[in-house]
Formats: sequence, structure tokens, C-alpha cells
Amino acid sequence: MARIASARLSAEPSSPEQHDRRQRILRAAARIGAEKSLERVQMHEVAKAAGVAIGTLYRYFPSKVHLFTGVMAAQVDRLRDQVTEPAPGTAPEEAVADMLVQASRYLMAQPVLSTSMLHASNTAHVATVADTVHIDNTFREILLRAVGIEVPTAQDVTLVRLLMQCWYGVLQSSLNGRASMADVETDIRLACKLLLAPRSNAPRNASGDTPGSASGDAPE
Repeated sequence: MARIASARLSAEPSSPEQHDRRQRILRAAARIGAEKSLERVQMHEVAKAAGVAIGTLYRYFPSKVHLFTGVMAAQVDRLRDQVTEPAPGTAPEEAVADMLVQASRYLMAQPVLSTSMLHASNTAHVATVADTVHIDNTFREILLRAVGIEVPTAQDVTLVRLLMQCWYGVLQSSLNGRASMADVETDIRLACKLLLAPRSNAPRNASGDTPGSASGDAPE
């Protein structure tokens, strides 16, 4: 079992050299974490692979929870940079589903690392692991951009948060062997259809209600 995140906040790099060291640590952790479970990863081997002193590693990542939450934050950044405009005529909820399915396939291709990242980020407390906030904010930005919402309402933010939580749960079920990739794709597409239907920029029907709203007909 991974050690609960240390109460000490991690240091933030303040120079290009420090930023480079932090990135080397994350890359080393991802390489090692792709082959070893979180419990088997040793901080000293990550430091050695990254070419940094063990004290430097602990300054940036006081625990393995900090470290692998940081790896997940880097993965979310990569997802943000790789997201492309959907094909013309693609409904926003379908575009989001396509993106999440693609991300799921990528993560399922590295199950050991993905299990460690999800466990670490789910264990991390927002008060001591700053990357949790970065993950949530970046993921929310990605999803809102995918559905074409520039100024989200409180409900939009709630719907996106629920979709994120649903996606994490679906991924965990698959990593635990309880759902196939086909199940993952089906679940993601249904979740996007249901959770994004009431968003603020959803098309209105003749009565002025969004499809699936409380005052309108339920989606079939």
C-alpha cells in the first residue's frame, strides 16, 4: 500500500534548471512505474534514474503519492496539448466521448502506470498535493473547450466534474479487470450523452427545454 501523502507541501521549481530536474524526475518515475506497481517503486531508484540527489527528489515530491500524482498531471497536460478540433458536424458530446475513449485506450495500454497514477491522485489531499488542483483545472478546461463553452455556468462546472468522476470510475473498473474496453467505450459514450445533455449551450427543443431536462421528455 502506498504511503499516504506527506503533510509537507512540495517545492515548486523557480528556474529553468529546477524545472528541468523536476521533468527528469517525472519521466523517470513514468518509465519505472510502467514496469513496477506503486508499492514496488523505490524513491531512490527514481532519483538515480533521473540523475538527481535523493534530497532533490523529496524536495519536489515528498512521497510517492506526490510523485505519481505529478506523473498524472503531466499526462493530463499531454492530453490537453494533443486535443484537436472535432470533425465538422460532430456533436459536442460525441467529440468529448471520442476524446475520452482515445485517452482511455492510451491509459489502458500502460495498466501498471495508470493504476499507480489513479491510486495516487485518489489518495492525494488537495491541501498538501498541489498537482490535484492542476489536474482538476486542466481536465475541466479540456472538457469545457471540447463542448464549446467559453463562459461556463455553475451547472456546466458541476456536469463536467461529474463526468470526470465517472470516467475515473470506469477506468478503475477496467484496470481491475471488471470491465472490458468495449464496456469502457459504451459507458463513456452513455455518460457523455446523459451528463452533457443539460449543459448551457445544448440545443433547445420546441418547448425551450434542453433535451433530458426535468421539464422536458427524458432521453430515450
